[in-house]
Amino acid sequence: MSQPAQLTDRTALTRNRARARGDLFLHALACEELHSRLAEVNRTFTAPAIVTGLPAIWGDVLRGATVVSDSPVLELAPGAHDLVVHAMALHWADDPVGQLVQARRALRPDGLFLGICLGGETVAELRIALAQAESELTGGLSPRVLPMGELRDMGALLQRAGFALPVADLLRQDVAYRDFMSLCHDLRAMGEGNALAGRHRRIPPRRLFERAAEVYAGLASDAEGRLCARFELIFLTGWAPDASQPQPLRPGSARSRLADALGTQESPLPDKIVPPEPD
Repeated sequence: MSQPAQLTDRTALTRNRARARGDLFLHALACEELHSRLAEVNRTFTAPAIVTGLPAIWGDVLRGATVVSDSPVLELAPGAHDLVVHAMALHWADDPVGQLVQARRALRPDGLFLGICLGGETVAELRIALAQAESELTGGLSPRVLPMGELRDMGALLQRAGFALPVADLLRQDVAYRDFMSLCHDLRAMGEGNALAGRHRRIPPRRLFERAAEVYAGLASDAEGRLCARFELIFLTGWAPDASQPQPLRPGSARSRLADALGTQESPLPDKIVPPEPD
């Protein structure tokens, strides 16, 4: 089996995460949403586990939880947990399906998985501004903003990983910054700096960020001159398969018609559909 392409420089990612500090508002929002969603589940979890790259932030979120790193091989025993939370790390995984499969295997039958990661529209304007500025100044491009999955794609990964009753939804958070460097500082403070394996290692020219700030202001600024940035949090929910869960009916086994339920008249399709004549 071929190995997944290397997206992330794990050494650089670990270094960036070690510097995380300050107002980690995205993590606070993700944690708040996690507790809100768990409160809606009519179940008490006795053996939770948290997969995270920032244990100092997520280690105490769930009482008595086993906390493990988001390394390529998760240190989770098979069938040992009734809840696995993958917290704000899946977007950095070289093999996200592998991470989900390992999380599923760590669950007991009918155990719950809940993943939280950044989505594809996160800092989209930053990506555009840096790309345009660099192409203008150097005639080339370097990977500077992590490619992140779209909602539909991430939901499909749940199915590929073998979860039952998969659900994917997202939460958008719009933030206004006084200038371009404030946005970059916030990303570094959250441990989300550039850790792409294919990035250029040389120090970028100062003019690159000055020009990127100009492009960004033209793309997304408000009436007061502040720069607008959008963050997307994608929430993935799935259950380890179990016979007690609702199962889909066999095709053709329905005992009532949809037309009756909707109170409408059912009309059969004609044997042959003739397209309209062109004008």
